[in-house]
This record gives sequence, structure tokens and C-alpha cells, in this order.
Amino acid sequence: MGMLIRKALLYKLFLLSIVFLGVNSGPCAAEEQVHLQPGEEQIDLKNMELSFEDNFAEPSVVGRAPFSSFNNHVKWLAHTPWNGDFGEAQFSDPGGNGPFAFSENGLSIIARKSPEGKWTSGLICSVDRDGPGQQGFTQKYGYFEMRAKLPEGAGTWPAFWLVGADKVNGSTEIDVLEYYGQFNAGFHTVLHFWKKVDSRHVGYVVDVPPKSLTSAYHNYGVLITETSTKFFLDGRKYLEFPTPDELRQPMYILVNFALGGGWPIDKMISPAVMSVEYVRAYRQRSR
Repeated sequence: MGMLIRKALLYKLFLLSIVFLGVNSGPCAAEEQVHLQPGEEQIDLKNMELSFEDNFAEPSVVGRAPFSSFNNHVKWLAHTPWNGDFGEAQFSDPGGNGPFAFSENGLSIIARKSPEGKWTSGLICSVDRDGPGQQGFTQKYGYFEMRAKLPEGAGTWPAFWLVGADKVNGSTEIDVLEYYGQFNAGFHTVLHFWKKVDSRHVGYVVDVPPKSLTSAYHNYGVLITETSTKFFLDGRKYLEFPTPDELRQPMYILVNFALGGGWPIDKMISPAVMSVEYVRAYRQRSR
């Protein structure tokens, strides 16, 4: 929980600095906030093979560990594996009035406001716990992708992210997509290297046409190799850097529809929906 509290505070400072000052004022050092757009280079998967896929045609989310207690369709936990929520909505278990709806068109993650004014929403994680006994999907290197249509409105805070399975010296997080509903002409890609000392946080803004991410489906992806890490929007590269040591480990996948992120949610309309067509991962093809 300590990390989550630190994370929430960092996000608020980080977002305020990005939007109003154009800098990243995380706890380490202020840096210029770089704005990016997709270029001409495209993702090439011809030498890769599918290693994980969920099209969400049938229920695949459970509310507790271990995954082995359930059927073979289970691929996701409805909570973070460190057992903590964040944002202004409680992440709820699947069920009759839960936040998840499955269909041939994919997954709907639904945020609802109760008559008492409390918000609930959903998160999915590809492992059932951190540490010993972990079950689920992790992968070192490869291409990770989500295809989704994002929820509309000020206060929405959806994300597609990866977290490193190795927590011995801290925690590594890649926010492939982090979107704030107030600002519909871009999304954030952020790297967090959480350590006991000398944590680092680097963020970028990817510019897009206004409202384009909420009016249609788009593909958000990251390719991690031993030598380089590349980020893609609709298959077109917008960011590349040498792979740091922190990313040379198995990563697990999270998708969430959180609320707030440092911004007010009083204008949100209930229900609000994040639509996910699929989540996939690829690995280098075996020879």
C-alpha cells in the first residue's frame, strides 16, 4: 500500500506539471515533457508468434487467487496482485452487477455510480499474486498489445500497462497507455522505476486528433527486446530507446478503467464504458 500511496501522489504532481508547466516534476528531477507523434516505421510481427490472447468472448476474470481453483478460461484477476486500489472508484469483482461484460465484440469495463454516490469500476491483471506461487501470464521480451476504444468524459482514467515480476529491488512499471479524459487530444506513455533510493520516472505525451481515442478503436503496443524498446500506436512507432536493465525481466499485463488520477470526477456520467476488443502478446518465433 505504501507504493500505491506514493504512486497516487506522484501522479497528481506529475499530471499538474505536464499540463500546466510542460515538465515532469517527479521526485527525482524535472525534465522537459516531450510531445510525440507516430512516424512511418511499423510493427513487424512476421518473426513472432502469439503467446497470449484474450478476445473476451467468454468470462475470463476472477476475484481471487489462485487461478488454478477455476476453469481453464481464467486469464485475469480483478485486482492488482499487491491487493490495492487507486483512483476514485473501487475495483470490483466480476458478477451479476460487476464491472465486466463479455461478448463477441470484446470486453466492456463499466464504471457506475451508486445511489449513495460511490463509484465502482474494473481492473484486470494477468497474474493472481506477486511473489511465490504466482500463477498466470508473464513474459520476458516480446510485443504486448491492446486494442480498445477509450471512455469519454472528464475524470476518466483508463490505462494499459506492464509491471515487472521481479520485486526484489523495487518495482518496474511501463504505462503503455495512460489517458486523462479532460485532455482528449493525446495520451501519456510513462516509465516508472520504483526503488528504495534513486527512483526514476520518465513521461511522454502522444498527440492525436481530438476525441479520436474515444470515437474509434485503436491499437496500443510495446515491443521489448534485449537491445531496444519501441512503442506503437495503430502499428506505427512513436518512441524508441535502448532497453534499460529494469525491463530485462518477465512482465505481466494490466488493463484498468480508473477514475480521477488527480482530476475531478463530478462531471462524469454513469455508466461510463471502456471497450477492449482484445489483449495479445507475442514472442520471438521458435526456430
